[in-house]
Amino acid sequence: MTDFTMKIDAQGIATITWDCAGKSMNVLNQDAIATLDGLIDQVISDDAIKGAIITSAKPDFAAGMDLNILAKMREDAGDEPAKGLFEGTMKMHAFLRKIERAGMDPKTLKGGKPIASVLPGTALGIGLELPLATHRIFAADNPKAKIGLPEILVGIFPGAGGTTRLVRKLGAMGASQYLLEGKTVNPKAAKAAGLIDEVCDDPMTAARDWVLSATDADIVKPWDAKGYKMPGGTPYTPSGFMTFVGASAMVNGKTKGAFPAAKALLSAVYEGAQVPFDTALKIEARWFTHILMNPSSSAMIRSLFINKGALEKGAVRPAGIPDQSVKKIGVLGAGMMGAGIALVSAQAGIDVVLIDQSQEAADRGKAYTETYMDKGIKRGKATPDKKEALLNRITATTDYNALKDADLIIEAVFEDPKIKATVTQAVEAVIPDDCIFASNTSTLPISELAKASSRSENFIGIHFFSPVEKMLLVEIIKGRETGDRAVAKALDYVRQIRKTPIVVNDARFFYANRCIIPYINEGLRMIGEGVAPALIDNAARQLGFPVGPIQLVDETSIDLGAKIARATRAAMGEAYPDGAVDDVIFWMEGQGRLGRKSKAGFYDYDETGKRLGYWDGLSDKYPRLPEQPDLIEVQHRLMFVQALEAVRAIEENVLMDIREGDVGAILGWGFAPWSGGPLSWLDILGSEYAAERSDELAAKFGARFACPALLRDMADKGQSFYGRFAPKDKAA
Repeated sequence: MTDFTMKIDAQGIATITWDCAGKSMNVLNQDAIATLDGLIDQVISDDAIKGAIITSAKPDFAAGMDLNILAKMREDAGDEPAKGLFEGTMKMHAFLRKIERAGMDPKTLKGGKPIASVLPGTALGIGLELPLATHRIFAADNPKAKIGLPEILVGIFPGAGGTTRLVRKLGAMGASQYLLEGKTVNPKAAKAAGLIDEVCDDPMTAARDWVLSATDADIVKPWDAKGYKMPGGTPYTPSGFMTFVGASAMVNGKTKGAFPAAKALLSAVYEGAQVPFDTALKIEARWFTHILMNPSSSAMIRSLFINKGALEKGAVRPAGIPDQSVKKIGVLGAGMMGAGIALVSAQAGIDVVLIDQSQEAADRGKAYTETYMDKGIKRGKATPDKKEALLNRITATTDYNALKDADLIIEAVFEDPKIKATVTQAVEAVIPDDCIFASNTSTLPISELAKASSRSENFIGIHFFSPVEKMLLVEIIKGRETGDRAVAKALDYVRQIRKTPIVVNDARFFYANRCIIPYINEGLRMIGEGVAPALIDNAARQLGFPVGPIQLVDETSIDLGAKIARATRAAMGEAYPDGAVDDVIFWMEGQGRLGRKSKAGFYDYDETGKRLGYWDGLSDKYPRLPEQPDLIEVQHRLMFVQALEAVRAIEENVLMDIREGDVGAILGWGFAPWSGGPLSWLDILGSEYAAERSDELAAKFGARFACPALLRDMADKGQSFYGRFAPKDKAA
């Protein structure tokens, strides 16, 4: 069965229907392109056909392109991968240009056939680039549909003409939020922005009427018409000059130069705006090829598209366990984390019992959802009815008996093993025997917490990141006795709340925190050494981290860092490695500078909590080195100290799947997304160089940079992580 089929009605309208068999969403592949190309040839050449409509048999139009197409282009080209990618991209341009010209005479621009597209729902990536090549885009009035070009979010940019067409349609400034930010919008917003042409209840009827009435002038694209001028101006017009100067500043301001795709996209737009349309398509193809040849794009696509999707679909779910979807959840502790867990659970349609020691505290936790929905109503993203329905799903109480029919409990009380043990035992006296009990602890070993449980096989860790409603990652931790059903339950729950799970084995700090803490600690070490805090934080931002380590410790609070340091020192004894870090963090704590929450930390703050600059007293205590270190050295310290921990997590079987190591790092704490994650980054460097650089850093800065035995072995054998540990399925 082909993905595209065509029917011609009595009025001569050809309806081309896209329907990928066995898939919930349409995805464009090479065979489908060939089929559609042949159908378009038939539309153009058959005199009995007056025009065509391209639509979908599914509720949505398309999710994008099968990115394996790009890999096949590269493979088919053999020793000339860039040539293969460029020629393959140009074939795609020629195919879409054929739709756009629709058989019209190139000189008179007459004689073409009208081709419309009808979007019943979501249209992303090539799912919008294809309609942009048609002559008019009709969309159903479907508020849940998303329309846009999100390619930049996975390390590439719209390379099938979407970049060139959207800039010529909206102007560089108008197109920037969709191209450079990957913004997606609902159909009405898409029409208001100019991305599509019509939104209606019956788009097929509207499209048919338009095809039958369309004139030669109706199907000529603005950029093909005589006298066309780009909205907002081209680079060397008075208005356009400021637009393009501003665009360059905006891109570098937002990306700090860390994301190759953004710079390549801007180059394609800038150069393409100065030449005729068909030449602009060649320029777009050249820059698209350039970015596909950069290992960053392959790593980002693999981690943020292929691997992320595989994990969300249950790639690591235990086999043979029936569906474990959650019907009723108990959340213990109505603080910020508990309130956030209650919110996202209720949003997923799950009944929630939110428990705290006092009714006032429980009500305050429920009020978090009310405040969240009120903000959504003000922004037009929620309604009073949805707010009421959400609040009705949450029961705030102090009564454990309300948990008697719950099938999942998530404990989010204070990080104190004694308190957690007391709560565990009290709840287990009420809940059903088969109810799964999860702790939201961020640092305490799950196997130790499970000792308070009489059902350790049902005890698991579910570690959320703050704020719960915004963060995409959830870390699931298997204790020594955790059973497969508990793992399946946790994974199914995370899928219900539409977040991405990783599953790790139990160890102090699990996976995420064992990598985040060294990142923060390395920044604090450098402070103690006399490195300028601005150099440390900006070095991190230029790597693509959302915040530098010094700012991060202020945001998470200095006293929390001190508390974790004391607990770790007590647990590790003589083996504790971070005395130099403690000197800095304990001194700051002693000064009463606890971070943003106290409006005094490594930064100074105004009364509203806005950062004013680094605190001058820091350089009095830790004088700046007269000669500051090289930027690359600072960046290598920040990157290697995390990446080597990821390698050790594999060695110790904390990480069981390298996909989780990369996806978890990017979604959990924003590890340099352009790199594809710490293990992908080491693959980009090459194991031989990574081992050599580790030795250099260890010799200069200490044993925390010592090359792990696994990395040394891989260097000796010339191996990569994705070569050695690639999952057997095709998800990586």
